[in-house]
Amino acid sequence: MTVAIDRATGKRHDERPPRPGPARRLRHGLQKYWYAYAMIAPVAIVLGVIVLYPLAYGFYLTLTDADSLNSARTIGVNEIAATYKFIGFDNYADILWGPTAYDRFWSHFLWTIVWTVTCVALHYCIGLGLALLLDQKLRGRTFYRLVLILPWAVPTFVTVFGWRFMLADGGILNSALHALHLPTPAWLEDTFWQRFAAIMVNTWCGVPFMMISLLGGLQSIDASLYEAAEMDGASAWQRFRYVTLPGLRSVSSTVVLLGVIWTFNQFTVIFLLFGNTAPEADILVTWAYLLGFGQQPREFAESATYGMLLLAILIVFTSFYRRWLNRTEQQLAI
Repeated sequence: MTVAIDRATGKRHDERPPRPGPARRLRHGLQKYWYAYAMIAPVAIVLGVIVLYPLAYGFYLTLTDADSLNSARTIGVNEIAATYKFIGFDNYADILWGPTAYDRFWSHFLWTIVWTVTCVALHYCIGLGLALLLDQKLRGRTFYRLVLILPWAVPTFVTVFGWRFMLADGGILNSALHALHLPTPAWLEDTFWQRFAAIMVNTWCGVPFMMISLLGGLQSIDASLYEAAEMDGASAWQRFRYVTLPGLRSVSSTVVLLGVIWTFNQFTVIFLLFGNTAPEADILVTWAYLLGFGQQPREFAESATYGMLLLAILIVFTSFYRRWLNRTEQQLAI
């Protein structure tokens, strides 16, 4: 193979020009895309102030022994300086492997996993069932859709307080059970029934979103696929298995991921339902709030450590979940 050489410059014609440095590339990008950077700058600034700064400061707190006794505070006209110390990763080690690690972290972590899996499974199964019903040609279908979406449209605190009144000892639920000569559980006092009630209330709040999302996915499936399957003699179960579920794969993967993230961090339902009276029913996020704001002294560093662990768990789960989805899609494409 011959290579042409420019006699004037002594350079080979197939040589590429040297790549510009980072500063030059940055300057070129700013000159070329300045309008785009100007448009996203306000969003980037807001995210930095609202998200990145608290996240960085929270991580810094996890490396200290900060609490309400040694943090900077103002009492009257007296300003007391902070006296907490840098202790490295001792908070993480103490929470994960300390002598009380099971009672303080692992028991709540296991209950959080059970809570998340159970709630998301109920959300998806009930939501899919209702979506299939509403996708049929029914008289008054619009009215049914409106009624079924109300639990999601009503503010969560209103819904939870309503359930709290119904689950009280003299509430309508126990009164109805007593009238039927059935046992009346201590919904707000016994640990098992507290957890059962929390799952029930969260299912009530979360099903409408799943139903609407899956209903939109059902309506996007080509009707000719069902017609072809019916002409081939496929039963209702076969049409559901080989047409409906594959057609909902992209929607299902997204809503399940969102459901896991939201349920794993679902603070409102458990806190408003029980307050600080049900430590055994606390998931990790409500337990972290209790440590940081629901006791004296308030353990700021320990609460921040729980927050960092929650973030790490969700990042790891999301990463593996997306990889599993990509692998599954590749296998189906082969």
